[in-house]
Amino acid sequence: MKKQLILNVIEAGCDEAGRGCLAGPVFAAAVVLGEKFDNSLINDSKKLTESTRNTLRKYIEEHAEYWAVAQVSAQEIDTINILKASILAMHRAIDQLGILPEHIIVDGNRFKPYQSIPHTCVVKGDAKFFNIAAASILAKTYRDEYMEKIHQEYPTYNWSKNKGYPTTEHRLAISEIGTTIHHRMSFKLLPTQLKLDI
Repeated sequence: MKKQLILNVIEAGCDEAGRGCLAGPVFAAAVVLGEKFDNSLINDSKKLTESTRNTLRKYIEEHAEYWAVAQVSAQEIDTINILKASILAMHRAIDQLGILPEHIIVDGNRFKPYQSIPHTCVVKGDAKFFNIAAASILAKTYRDEYMEKIHQEYPTYNWSKNKGYPTTEHRLAISEIGTTIHHRMSFKLLPTQLKLDI
């Protein structure tokens, strides 16, 4: 895994979390690691245990030169669609970085230019570049933390476990008690929308 795509530039790695969920915001992070950053454990957040992700989150926050996390709400997702919302979350994270990067590297194959800064999209970039992997860890841990928080208000959906993803348990709860303000109404919440009691 490489630290960043282009050497000797201020490069921000970006990634999102929660794109395929039925409920909750989509989160994104932007990370500038810097030359001195070094941690061989960092990898695609999906390949790490929850405990390792949380340990690495603290390390990234303490050792990255710049980092930021942002979100786009379920209501915004319903208004602009999930792809645009994911990119918007990344833009919001870059807005909060505290420095203007000279290059942006993004996980996946779609991105909307941020100001006039050049960018590169890398499929499976979170397994190839440390700065994207670091962003994936921050986005994932912050989103999981958020879902655990709103689980306290709506425990029936078990968001502390499924984090809003379309598990059988989550969909069964939707079919039995309906939706919440946190659900993405533009998504196919049930196999057949006719069963959905809004």
